[in-house]
Amino acid sequence: MKIKGLRWYIVALIALATVINYIDRSAINIMWPYIYKEFGIADADNKNALALITTFFMIAYALGQTFTGKLMDAVGTRLGMTISIIGWSISIALHSFARSLMSFNIFRFMLGFSEAGNWPGATKSNAEWFPAKERAIAQGIFGAGASLGSVVSAPIIAFLYIVFGWKMTFVLIAALGLIWIIPWLIINKAAPEKHPWLTEKERNYILDTDPESNSSVEVAPVLSWRELLKFRNTWGIIMARFFIDPVWWLFVTWLPTFLKEQFLFDIKQIGAFTWLPYLFAAIGSLLGGYHSSWQVKRGVEAVKARKNSVALGCGIMLVSLIAIVYNLDGLKANPSLAMVLIGTTLFGFQFLIGNLQTLPSDYFNGKNVGTVAGMGGTAAVVGTLITTWAVPAMTKTSYVSFFVLAAVLVPITWICIKYITSKKIIHS
Repeated sequence: MKIKGLRWYIVALIALATVINYIDRSAINIMWPYIYKEFGIADADNKNALALITTFFMIAYALGQTFTGKLMDAVGTRLGMTISIIGWSISIALHSFARSLMSFNIFRFMLGFSEAGNWPGATKSNAEWFPAKERAIAQGIFGAGASLGSVVSAPIIAFLYIVFGWKMTFVLIAALGLIWIIPWLIINKAAPEKHPWLTEKERNYILDTDPESNSSVEVAPVLSWRELLKFRNTWGIIMARFFIDPVWWLFVTWLPTFLKEQFLFDIKQIGAFTWLPYLFAAIGSLLGGYHSSWQVKRGVEAVKARKNSVALGCGIMLVSLIAIVYNLDGLKANPSLAMVLIGTTLFGFQFLIGNLQTLPSDYFNGKNVGTVAGMGGTAAVVGTLITTWAVPAMTKTSYVSFFVLAAVLVPITWICIKYITSKKIIHS
């Protein structure tokens, strides 16, 4: 049996896994403003409690990014992604047994460590299954899964919470990941070199048109973390992720709380409104991947095309965030406009992040791609931890500082990706 376009089935499954990943991780942020009192937490302490829960998740996420990056390089994406999604499905189901803030922290730690594997796994899978000129599109499809997960998570979680309560909500969403494993193992039988369902035309397209990709995977030297850190390109990726990812997480973690405090939304309104910014983000992810791939097909060097798209995404984000800061007081009377401006910000983020996440496969190859992607992911989490703990203090009286912080991080990111780089692409 041969299947035309098999690589697109693979990336579609990766995108679906990312949707499930975001449904699972978003559940606590959506329900928290309405369940924290069950754990004896006072109103004044609820944001600090959520910051603590998020910290446990993010510390584990940081450790998991680096560890699972090595895991994906060691056992391959087929088995590595399976291990990761089993781990996070079990972890999210255990949330239903939480009886205290500490038990929530433990289960969030488990969830963060296992969910981290989705990102280096997706980056490595795209490097295996797509030539350089299509990788940004593939990364955009996978990135759109993150945004789509946030689009559907708010109404899904709100509905399940209203009908079944918070405990059963965690159990039901856990089942999604376990179901995903079945088509993943069936369709992703082997790497492109040996997959029995892959047509020879597609196999040659994946391997031969990009000789620096999968055809050299087996002979590329496997570098240690220390050796990889000797390259400026590695540091450019690490620093850019350190500064830009916290902007996304500011909204993923705090948007429901922001809407409850600024607009007095109940959980039904949260479900009705919060999907819109992430729909913008999903569109941005797809267009960002298309934008750089379109440039590559027109003869622009892959790395330059990625950086052009990152620059455009940064510009969109910065304009949107400045508009929010300037009009924040007026937006209290116009939540729809607030959602559009936040959506434009997230559009810009997803427009650029897929291109930034593609750079490890542009700079490196073989069994170093997942490792570098994981290192960038770890740096992203460290930056996010810092901003997570800053938010409760910054937002005691106003959210102006919240949006100013996001705006400041954007140009710093561009400086990192523009100037912390080697003149030549490094194929390890």
